[in-house]
Amino acid sequence: MIDTIAFAQASDLLFSSFGPWLYVIPGLLIGLIFGAIPGLQISMAMAVFLPVTFGMDFLQAMLFLTSIFTGGAYGGGVTAILMNIPGSSSSVATAFDGYPMAKKGQHNEALGLGLGASVVGAFAGYLLLMFLIQPLAGAVLKLGPLEMVMVVVWGLTLIATLNDSTVAKGLMAGAFGLMLSQIGMSTTGTMRTKLGNPYLIDGIAVVPAMIGIFAASELLRLRGSSYLVQSDADREISFKRILAGMAMSLRYPKTLFRGSLIGAIIGAIPGVGSSVANLVAYGEVRRTSKNPEAFGKGEPEGVVAAETANSSSEGGSMTALLALGIPGGAATAVLLAAFSFHNIIGGPAFIRDETELVYAIIIGNMGQVVLLGVLGLLTLRLLGLVIKVPLAYLVPSVLALCAWGGYGITGTLAGPLTVAAFAGLGWLMRRHNYPVAAAVIGLLLGRMTEGELVRTMQISGGNPLGYLLERPIAIAFFILLVVISLILPIMRHRKAKKALV
Repeated sequence: MIDTIAFAQASDLLFSSFGPWLYVIPGLLIGLIFGAIPGLQISMAMAVFLPVTFGMDFLQAMLFLTSIFTGGAYGGGVTAILMNIPGSSSSVATAFDGYPMAKKGQHNEALGLGLGASVVGAFAGYLLLMFLIQPLAGAVLKLGPLEMVMVVVWGLTLIATLNDSTVAKGLMAGAFGLMLSQIGMSTTGTMRTKLGNPYLIDGIAVVPAMIGIFAASELLRLRGSSYLVQSDADREISFKRILAGMAMSLRYPKTLFRGSLIGAIIGAIPGVGSSVANLVAYGEVRRTSKNPEAFGKGEPEGVVAAETANSSSEGGSMTALLALGIPGGAATAVLLAAFSFHNIIGGPAFIRDETELVYAIIIGNMGQVVLLGVLGLLTLRLLGLVIKVPLAYLVPSVLALCAWGGYGITGTLAGPLTVAAFAGLGWLMRRHNYPVAAAVIGLLLGRMTEGELVRTMQISGGNPLGYLLERPIAIAFFILLVVISLILPIMRHRKAKKALV
């Protein structure tokens, strides 16, 4: 149910002036460009430009960062279609049929299909979020600190295990992030360790750490190459045929609905996200198709399924962030950092006390989706040309931006040094196939977990086990959420294999 009063107040916040919208178009362009460059992830773009939001108010910051998120969701599909090189992990399934269409000379239609499906999927994801956010918040309000500990542990477990590496490596990366979060002073005022560095009294600066581990480490992996892509991306672009492709996407209403629903549900699970949603949706649509043998050979429905799911998962991932204060993945982890900087904590209290602000974020994102359709048409030629930028120019520019961001946050050399240290850490983790997102989520949620544990100990009078036995909801959460989350990776790999068959 929608709170009509809060909805009206949200509309006033958004449309009484142009202020909240000034940063949407730049954010969409940044997301489109970063998403279209293989190796430059959406979360990387958000981490690099996070310091820019420190001079904005909270709503402007959210619209700017989420517009990068929205633009990147489609940008990753451009190179997947044109060159069979997904710009991000969320565009893997897009290449299955998008690239065969391009080889047939139907690249314009494929780009239009992807753009149309992305617009529909993202809009549907946020529409579902608007109707579900209040009931979900009402249920979460009944949770105490012990239940929140279970929810956080569940989120950490999913983030650590649902990735492309092994379960053991995922768990180790998440545990390592938790260890890093314990550097500095505890929530009770006890000094644990600062490694002999006075700058670490308050712990590791999270934002420079994210910039280093997401952005700078990825650039280090590109050394030794001349270009991101060693092929000609300057293909002819026909706006008329792209528009025809966008119209073609509407011929698959069932696929649009199923892809949107699958993406929203999977996206709402912390740690899963669009990289899983696009594969699951693609495999499910192919499995139930009357002509499954056409998939993988240039079937338009395959492009629609993949792009709808990865875009609708954005709205789903925002559900966990807004209702629980838990990021669903790397991109929402950056948003959580923006929450912290503006002294706002996501969760039930935020939804209850700032309902109009929640609605403003959701409505603003729905407006972004409409603008995405327009900007996507206008920037496709540019997106193809960006891939041809020599790394000799691209890498130093982005690294300099990373260092500037780290210094701007801390005001000391500790910021750039943190960026450099975590760049090396991220490079080592990626080289040995450890998920960097798990480590970052552990770093972000470690302090939150500690605070909830302290409150649990205080409420229980020093007897947490006895308190646990009195909280059946917490026991159910532990069994259903944590234990089942260890089984989900196996299910995910089975789904992925079906999608690749």
